[in-house]
Amino acid sequence: MKSQEAELDRDIAALLAARAFTEIRHLTGDAQRVGQDSSPDETLDRIRFLADLGHNLPGVARPRPRKPSRRGKPPRSFDQAINERPMSWVWNTAGPEARAWMLRHIEQAGRTWTQPPPLPAPRKDPSPMTPQQRGSLLLRRWPVKTPAGRQPLPPEANVLKALDIEEICTLHDEARRLRLGLGGNTAWLRAHLATDGVHYLLPDPAHYYWPGTPNSHDGRIDWWQCATLLQMCNGEQVSGMVAVLPEIFAALPSTLPRKDQLRLVHRVRSIERDTYLWGRDHESECAPQFCGYVPEPTDSAPPS
Repeated sequence: MKSQEAELDRDIAALLAARAFTEIRHLTGDAQRVGQDSSPDETLDRIRFLADLGHNLPGVARPRPRKPSRRGKPPRSFDQAINERPMSWVWNTAGPEARAWMLRHIEQAGRTWTQPPPLPAPRKDPSPMTPQQRGSLLLRRWPVKTPAGRQPLPPEANVLKALDIEEICTLHDEARRLRLGLGGNTAWLRAHLATDGVHYLLPDPAHYYWPGTPNSHDGRIDWWQCATLLQMCNGEQVSGMVAVLPEIFAALPSTLPRKDQLRLVHRVRSIERDTYLWGRDHESECAPQFCGYVPEPTDSAPPS
């Protein structure tokens, strides 16, 4: 049933893309005739509306193969929803006018189509382990896999480390000082992390951040993109990212037994709700009288 719904979504996307392009062609093909019914500004607004609505539809109708950024990482709930119903993003991000336009053309074409459900919220809890992941855990295989054609990370990177608030904030300070691109607002973190909580860190680079990949300075990436699992002041665990130099990571103490590391790696990699989403939900209470955080003029948004 799900495969039939996905195939129908792709057909509907092709239909709607063709209708949008046909209407745009009509609006631009005979300016004098169109101008009798509407002003040039109204015509331009209509073309813009159709272009905004239709620009994602060809990709839905003929999707490119989706390559995960990390081998072996559990698929995001968003990706699962898009695989099951490819029209989910287009439908759920469309306004009332766009939805009415889509439904009108689907009805005119004589098609029967069920609207996709709302997009799922990012996972707060870890995803269930697959049989393959459970097997790897029993065999004590490290879950972070090397992308095809790349050199593997050294053995000292295949470690999950437990850190306190000072250690995690120091890493963010260092990433920001070195302008590595993956380091957040340390003042915001310090105010919102659980002061007595345990925070976890492991190197888990996406293929586009894998060490040796060309960077924007005509050099090569020489740091490790690390995944973090942070405990916030309300007790919730959220995901994050920070860039860490290999020598700094190696110098951090490793205190967890190997079996605990392997179990926690799955949790770190499968929780989708991050510091940005947590901070967005906390924004209404983010004030000195509530959480104690006093923003400075140079403060940026919460890290993700």
